[in-house]
Amino acid sequence: MLYEYRRYEVNPGKKPELDARFRDLTLPLWEKHGMKAVGLFDVEVGTMTNEFHYILAWESLAERERIFPQFLADPEWVEGRAASEANGPLALRVHNQIWRPAPFSPLR
Repeated sequence: MLYEYRRYEVNPGKKPELDARFRDLTLPLWEKHGMKAVGLFDVEVGTMTNEFHYILAWESLAERERIFPQFLADPEWVEGRAASEANGPLALRVHNQIWRPAPFSPLR
């Protein structure tokens, strides 16, 4: 099992719009494409409270390489993302990492 971690640096004032996009568009499309969300997180305490984090689970890199492009090319995603950013981008930057659990990790 691999885990994909993404951290969004949200543009000031855009967090409610980003939340709405994830709730109403992204999560249903992930389900449609068979993507497995482990969790979505807001910062409760820390220096960067204008961030949003999520983790996806993948069986392998091959699974991610097959499914993620299908999600990105889905017309509903393309149109919905464009509409959600009609008044400007929601995120300043998106950071992405693929994690492999350590041999002694309780999360496998």
